[in-house]
Amino acid sequence: MSHNIRQKLQGIQSSLKAPKGQTNKFGGYKYRSCEDILTALKPLLAEWGCSLTISDEIVELGVDSRVYVKAEANLLDNDSDGFVYASGYAREAASKKGMDEAQITGSASSYARKYALNGLFAIDDTKDPDATNDHGKSVKATSNQGF
Repeated sequence: MSHNIRQKLQGIQSSLKAPKGQTNKFGGYKYRSCEDILTALKPLLAEWGCSLTISDEIVELGVDSRVYVKAEANLLDNDSDGFVYASGYAREAASKKGMDEAQITGSASSYARKYALNGLFAIDDTKDPDATNDHGKSVKATSNQGF
């Protein structure tokens, strides 16, 4: 039986197990990283005949022109031209003690990619303190799913 991209997405979403494999040393809680999600996804992508791409873009938003990293996660059907995507945003902090500018952007990229993956693959992080505690980082999460 041939599946369309939405059926494949549903199969991946229902099978995905992305445990919270990281521990925040300061807060003492568990969370999942973008890398944890990708590790759990790779076998499912192969099983369902899909590929995943993630890209970043720097955008200015709002009347105060805040700089955000916009990440877009694209699930591609290897058997057709079908795809679905979700976007996630994370704001770059103006400065972060102990980080240079590249590290600040990299941190925002990691958060934005995680939020895009959460939106695309229906990963619920509402009870994850990592999603609500910015530890002094200026991060805003949003997700747009495009179908």
